[in-house]
Amino acid sequence: MALSGVRDHRNAVLGGRRARAMMRAIRRRPDPHSNGHLSGTRTDSPRTAVVDWAFYRDGKRQDDVTSYSEAVRRARDGGGFVWIGLFEPTGDQLAGIAEEFDLHALAVEDAVTAHQRPKLERYGDSLFAVFKTVRYCPHEEFTASSEVVETGELMAFVGPEFVVTVRHGDHSELGRVRRQLQDNPDHLRHGPSAVLHAVADRVVDDYLTVVDRLQDDIDELEISIFSARGARNVERVYQLKREVLELKRAVAPLAGPLRQLAERPVRLVAPEIREYFRDVEDHLARVREQVSAFDELLTSILQAGLAQLTVAENEDMRKISAWVAILAVPTMIAGIYGMNFEFIPETHWRYGYYMVMTLIVGICFGLHRYFKRNGWL
Repeated sequence: MALSGVRDHRNAVLGGRRARAMMRAIRRRPDPHSNGHLSGTRTDSPRTAVVDWAFYRDGKRQDDVTSYSEAVRRARDGGGFVWIGLFEPTGDQLAGIAEEFDLHALAVEDAVTAHQRPKLERYGDSLFAVFKTVRYCPHEEFTASSEVVETGELMAFVGPEFVVTVRHGDHSELGRVRRQLQDNPDHLRHGPSAVLHAVADRVVDDYLTVVDRLQDDIDELEISIFSARGARNVERVYQLKREVLELKRAVAPLAGPLRQLAERPVRLVAPEIREYFRDVEDHLARVREQVSAFDELLTSILQAGLAQLTVAENEDMRKISAWVAILAVPTMIAGIYGMNFEFIPETHWRYGYYMVMTLIVGICFGLHRYFKRNGWL
């Protein structure tokens, strides 16, 4: 009995430490109707890293749970799960959550430092997923320095009774995803894997939006590059190709993780949710095909533009050469008659000036006709 009492006391102390560490990261419960953002200016205090958190049971948000410790206790009793949303947390801000849910140190480091490739990793009883988020940057006129695709990152820790999402980048806000899930309790009832699917679906939907907008930019650029003197702006093609490659780096590596979630049994993913991941995988396949087609099309446009530029330069050189040949005639004749020799023919003839000018004009006119007929002028 004494050993049991010591063990219970130790567990109580550890639980209290974890709760205090967690509460240092979550100071207050955000307003569930605040569109997923805390009010006030963001600083480096721990509370501002938390965008929203909630406890869900039977597909419904339990607003009567006002303390994190109570939410975790209920989740671990098998009655639901906790979803915590963080925005660009520091290591200290994430430490309490990592300790509470026993998150792997390598995954926590990736979530803090960001700049990761899309991937899916399993650490013990939890999954760690990384998504690249993208946003189309509107612009009135596409130039050689325009930014078209802005990227960010979204990480998700998924366990039996928790989901922790970490965002990097202002455009990957998940407030709408949370509200849509809360409006669909039948789907949310499947637990943390439903949240993971909703996050993946949101990311891929954003890919589709960006791809559609890029299609408009490429069509406009293709028309302009083949217009008069459009080949002079091939740097715009190169800039857009760089933006497409950035999108490709975000999209392509995600195929493997989605295929794994859609086709392989994963303990933390409900079988019913795997069907939804197949739908997301289909959408991603469409995006990958379009991005690859964009890359090939821009390569062709770039090559065509460079070829047009070479042809235009050759035409300019021919025109310059033709005019140089025409102007060489009066230059040569004037140079000859400008020499200080007494016995140059016709220098003392009364009509010599008129004869020389007529000769110059006649030869120049003949050369101009010749070059014009051959397409040099």
